[in-house]
Amino acid sequence: MTMWNLIVDVEQCHNCNNCFLACKDEYTDNTHSGYSAPQPLHGHKWINILSKERGAYPVVDTVYVPTMCNHCDDAPCIAAGDGAVKKRDDGIVIIDPGLAKGKREIVEACPYGAVWWNDALELPQHWTFDAHLLDRGWKEPRCVQSCPTGALRSIKTSDAEMAKIIDAENLEPLVADYETKPRVHYRNLHRYSLCFLAGGLVAKKDDALDCVSGAIVELLKDGALIASTESDAFGEFKFDSLGQSGSYDVRVTSGNFEERTISAEIGDESVVLGEIELQAI
Repeated sequence: MTMWNLIVDVEQCHNCNNCFLACKDEYTDNTHSGYSAPQPLHGHKWINILSKERGAYPVVDTVYVPTMCNHCDDAPCIAAGDGAVKKRDDGIVIIDPGLAKGKREIVEACPYGAVWWNDALELPQHWTFDAHLLDRGWKEPRCVQSCPTGALRSIKTSDAEMAKIIDAENLEPLVADYETKPRVHYRNLHRYSLCFLAGGLVAKKDDALDCVSGAIVELLKDGALIASTESDAFGEFKFDSLGQSGSYDVRVTSGNFEERTISAEIGDESVVLGEIELQAI
């Protein structure tokens, strides 16, 4: 049996909001019988783009994360809906607009905040994976079709094949701790959920500071080597995906300069060490 899945590549999202606008265009003031009642013009964001800024001058990283109903296999909304929310054979979750009226508990059950309450209709609503279009032969949802950067990709395949794709592309759920078995998978989510440590290497040359490229930069924690890289043409280096807080050491070695070690403390925010001056041997 083949099931629908959505892959979101965080690194490719530029916050153009085409996916959000396509969803608004498809559902606002439109009734899709058996699938969804009209979405309100204002207030609802069935596709909602989160943003986060990491780091500090001169190394700043801004990332955008499209979020939506995850069409979970173990969906809490199904349990809360008492028959008003159903899982289709192709993996898509549908909140029945006829049976869900007045059931605000469906909204409250979603840990992702992806179910919205329509005050006028007294109805919980969500992004339906554009099931009404897929059932008419569309090859992909409108949000995927409208994305100009390839940040969104839909796949209909077996769970066994999807497991291989998840492993090959290092995909992960938006929030693993929820354990809802979502069918929306994220690539490069570390740019939103984890920290980085960055800096730049300089040295005096002709009474001025110049960039030091090609130096070996090693990241250590508790004396153990975690990662290694080289400074680029601008003397800059960056270690990303640091999920463990605590004390780190950055060790810099280069044939023309004295070895230098700098300590840094990582907490909930990324750290930029700024310019690190090396001394010539």
